[in-house]
Amino acid sequence: MSDPRDPVALSEPHDLVVVGAGPAGMAAAATALDGGLRVVLVDAGAAPGGQFWRHPPDHARQALPTAGLHYGLRTYRALRATLSAHERTGRLTLLLDHHVWTTAREEGGFTVHAVDRTRAPEERAVVLRAPALLVATGAYDRQLPFPGWDLPGVLTAGGLQSLLKGGGVVAGRRVVLGGTGPFLLPVAAALAERGAEVVTVCEAAAPSAWLRHPVPLLRNPAKWAEAARYAGTLARHRVPIRTRTAIVGAEGGGDGRVAVVRTASLDADGRPRPGTERRIEADTVGVGWGFVPQLDLLLPLGCDLTDVGDGTMATAVDDGQRTTVPGLYTAGETCGVGGAALAVAEGRVAAVSVLTDLRAPGRPNARRLAAERGAVARHRAFARAMGRAHTLPSAWPAWLTDDTPVCRCEEVTAGAVRSARADGPATGHRQVKQLTRAGMGWCQGRMCGPAVHCLVTRDEPYAPAERLIATPVTLGVLADSGESGEFGESASDHT
Repeated sequence: MSDPRDPVALSEPHDLVVVGAGPAGMAAAATALDGGLRVVLVDAGAAPGGQFWRHPPDHARQALPTAGLHYGLRTYRALRATLSAHERTGRLTLLLDHHVWTTAREEGGFTVHAVDRTRAPEERAVVLRAPALLVATGAYDRQLPFPGWDLPGVLTAGGLQSLLKGGGVVAGRRVVLGGTGPFLLPVAAALAERGAEVVTVCEAAAPSAWLRHPVPLLRNPAKWAEAARYAGTLARHRVPIRTRTAIVGAEGGGDGRVAVVRTASLDADGRPRPGTERRIEADTVGVGWGFVPQLDLLLPLGCDLTDVGDGTMATAVDDGQRTTVPGLYTAGETCGVGGAALAVAEGRVAAVSVLTDLRAPGRPNARRLAAERGAVARHRAFARAMGRAHTLPSAWPAWLTDDTPVCRCEEVTAGAVRSARADGPATGHRQVKQLTRAGMGWCQGRMCGPAVHCLVTRDEPYAPAERLIATPVTLGVLADSGESGEFGESASDHT
């Protein structure tokens, strides 16, 4: 009888492991399967779709309808149908509720280590191997701290949307949204449609910034149609959008929850204009300053990065979504944040590259490939324009008092970070981490990393620190991974 602690390894050979079942991962897996490959698709969620197409669990979907919260459902349903068909034939192995915690190169391909949490709290190590690996792990909310951002009731804009899509939960009754970027619009519209009073949306950028990039706008009319739909919803619910305005503080009430939000108009550098501060009663705040590519699984493999122009670094890829590591591909927000349509197109192009490199028989024809690459170029140009139009206000650190928490996990304040820069050798967020412990907590710098970087280094884009373990795992899973070398000897070697 086998040891129950031994890691699960799939017995059937596979050609490709795809990590991430959002728009990019679904499109990549579907294209690779149609081309004749055997694919493993791994995702931490309970269903394919990622954050963009997040749905309630299957058993709760009738009670929690979310159709009105989604865009591009026709594409989603077509991809789901393709994946389901290949799953029935056995060509697709779909592993949901599986958290990938590291990847490694080995002779002949890649090893992917995951945790099976389908029977939580029980966990089991899973090891996957294939000659090709495609990472489509998306991005996460970028946050800029302000006094009071650690109060209960202050959430990321993405968190508010996830509660709506995943559980039908409206987080508050009176909501103020702030930050920058088009993502604020669908969040505000969804909350308003479901009964929340969205008091105001504070957009730090000026609309005129888009006028400097007319060509990407004209080439992407669907983007404007989508924005117009959200704007119409906000107009019906009389939700004001205040541009060149930011949330600069929040205050708690008697129950400790956020009760008042302070907003102010910004000058060209992002400094609050004297005399423009407003106090707004609210029980919920949603803040989003764009997104940071999720590179945890790519950095340890040695991929080159590139500046994508929105203040972050992303994975460098060629026109076939190949990284600088042979056999490793990536698509979607890991290449720079640009939306679901771009992610789907990149996923398809990446899968064609896998099919070509593995000499699979079912490669798409040249005309279809050219169309997908044209879509990538068009949407990527729009993403670059969006990044330039919705930059972070350069003077946002002026909002922070010295006692404002920056790293909430380790309770490191803005004053401590400033001191590390002024009095110590800190020249980047990694040095600040060593001097102050900022970024050493549970989130491993995902919440505070971009902010610490901006406080220390103004002129360089943010690149997250390399982490061998991408998601928290128990020591038991680590021991039962069955791998030696970097992870130590397997626990089974000592039983």
